[in-house]
Amino acid sequence: MTKKQKKVAVIGAGMVGVSAAIWLQRSGHEVTLIDREGVAAGASYGNAGILACSGIIPVTTPGLIFKAPRMLLDPDQPLFLRWSYLSKILPWLVKFLRKANTKDMNHIVSKLHHIMYDSVDQHMALAKETSAEKFIKPYSYVHGFTDKAHYKKDEKYFNILRQHGYELIEMQPDEIAEFDPALKGKFGYAIRSTSDGKITDPGAYIHALANDFKNKGGKIVIGEVSEMILKDDRATGIKFVDGTVLDADQIVISSGAWSAKLTKKLGLNIPLETERGYHLEFVNPNIELKSPVMVTTGKFGMNSMEGRLRCAGIVELGGLNAEPSRAPFELLRRQVHALFPELEYDEVREWMGHRPSTPDSLPLVGAFGNTPNVWAGFGHHHLGLTGGPKTGRWLAQMISGEKLNEDLTAYSPDRF
Repeated sequence: MTKKQKKVAVIGAGMVGVSAAIWLQRSGHEVTLIDREGVAAGASYGNAGILACSGIIPVTTPGLIFKAPRMLLDPDQPLFLRWSYLSKILPWLVKFLRKANTKDMNHIVSKLHHIMYDSVDQHMALAKETSAEKFIKPYSYVHGFTDKAHYKKDEKYFNILRQHGYELIEMQPDEIAEFDPALKGKFGYAIRSTSDGKITDPGAYIHALANDFKNKGGKIVIGEVSEMILKDDRATGIKFVDGTVLDADQIVISSGAWSAKLTKKLGLNIPLETERGYHLEFVNPNIELKSPVMVTTGKFGMNSMEGRLRCAGIVELGGLNAEPSRAPFELLRRQVHALFPELEYDEVREWMGHRPSTPDSLPLVGAFGNTPNVWAGFGHHHLGLTGGPKTGRWLAQMISGEKLNEDLTAYSPDRF
């Protein structure tokens, strides 16, 4: 228990926010969890359900600046852009592409590894003795290639993973089929990372965590925050769009892609964009995968959940307000059926959500310098499910006044 109980408002009830709320509650604080739509209403629901501990290689690898234009013009590539949004996203995009060099990539890899490498253990600790435990499964993560020559193009990145301690097993077609009969004949070569995991139902998992938080005295409020109430250099509470006010000693902003709107109220202009992520969910499929699979030709993940096969990973740059586009759904559908022409199912469910993306591929974790009782916990790109529990734990420790034996400078909200 902390020596001094604090009233903490956590804005955003996705993976990061729920994690922070639980760890703060366990430290003895009075916590209110707030979301404009409800628990796990955004990307925390629609992700691929993969605990990608080994997913530390950023999109900004060397050479991306030359590949990106070709990808955007090719309808069979997993990157889309709403051209009407180009003028708005261009400053962010320039900053993002500038990180596509070896020095910056290695820095990003090191800092993502620091958050991600023990994700399965972090989830286990978060869900311990709750009904959410059943959703966590340690599993391998299979990266499937057309052949070994295809793998060789990316081998340098897998060698980086090896240098960071990840165990990677190379598999020939017969070994792939032996590991998972559902993958027989699907890939000519594969890499299996042994240190990853999966969540069998991300939405249900986060709801179970939130229910445990509520049952132990935590408050959950559905409402949209309009601003933070400031006095001198501190926040004293938050104001909702309906005019109601909630007093708070400490405030955590973990609203994903919507977080920048709140930070502007603090006079900050955080360069946060959204990767609009798409998924298809095949209900009651005749195929069940043993472990999550990354289809490297299409850059999308496949994961068998409870009665569904979820396929996710296509990215569109287009802001927060536009309706979902049809092209990403259709590309994903073509890719899935090309790999599994025998796939049968009862129905297909479509989803589009927003992943919070920073120019340097690293999240913001820590207090804002100009308002030291307001804390950031957002910007994890497509790794919020994986990195959420540790981020939430760090925030709870710092708010409780505990000294961390870790350097979080790279995630500082003031670095921009």
